[in-house]
Amino acid sequence: MNIPVDITKVHPDAKIPEYKTSGACAFDLAPVEDAVIQPGEIKGLRSGLVIKVPEGFVLLIVSRSSTPKKYKLTIPQAVGIVDNDFCGPTDELLLVLHNFGTEPVEIKKGRRLCQGLFVPVAIAQFQETAGHDAPNRGGWGSTG
Repeated sequence: MNIPVDITKVHPDAKIPEYKTSGACAFDLAPVEDAVIQPGEIKGLRSGLVIKVPEGFVLLIVSRSSTPKKYKLTIPQAVGIVDNDFCGPTDELLLVLHNFGTEPVEIKKGRRLCQGLFVPVAIAQFQETAGHDAPNRGGWGSTG
């Protein structure tokens, strides 16, 4: 499925994302400025992009698979969620990263650290009930 996505560069060094292979489901994202992230620090790095998420979709921002191993960086909330109503003319996408290592990490602009993934969204219509008739499963590790 292909969907049109409006994107605006708000920094001259921003790169329009692209899918690196024909089977890729996510596109890489990189900061537009050099930065240093200290151990334990959480920092938002500018992407230089405003991305208008199409109605009926959410944009998920995740670490590239190599980012935690190579740089000791991860997204602090595991997954960044960009709703389709977050898109004013200056709502620049930030790449929020946490240095979980013991050394400062130098980031060079253009280094691909995160990935974006568009996912269709279903909106729940919650219906309060008196309870459920399914058996309790016990939660953690209940399937063995």
